[in-house]
Amino acid sequence: MVRASLTVGRPLDRETARTLARELRRAEALGVAVRALRHRDLSRRRLEERLERHGTRADAGAEALAALERAGLVDDARVAAGRAQALAERGYGDAAIRAALEREGLAAELVTEALATLEPEAARAGRLLERRGAGARTLRWLAARGFEASTLEDVVGFADGA
Repeated sequence: MVRASLTVGRPLDRETARTLARELRRAEALGVAVRALRHRDLSRRRLEERLERHGTRADAGAEALAALERAGLVDDARVAAGRAQALAERGYGDAAIRAALEREGLAAELVTEALATLEPEAARAGRLLERRGAGARTLRWLAARGFEASTLEDVVGFADGA
């Protein structure tokens, strides 16, 4: 109401009504985005998709996302780093992490930066091999989880034996 310059006794002309409607759409879009962020960080693209599914107009959604970015609530670099770390802790290799981050709609440079902050893939693969055993079945499992063949070869000493 403040942004629409509404005051008691002021007549509601067409321009003021339009401004009020625009501000209400913006506030609704902001509410949808904040509720989506309540549970976990989301990339800007994921939030845009959520707003679109909700039926939010593009201009209201863009304004809401810009406000959330200024407030630091939407940060694709933070999303990329956090998601990469979580996937690495769950036993995924760099290729799988890269694919997951790209599906989130994150920029290639952010994905590369996030992967660079992780523990080396060979160290993660070595730890998983120690825990699960260094058999052919484990190597196939690691390959399916996105570990590069060259990494597995370095860690185990052979690659195509699996």
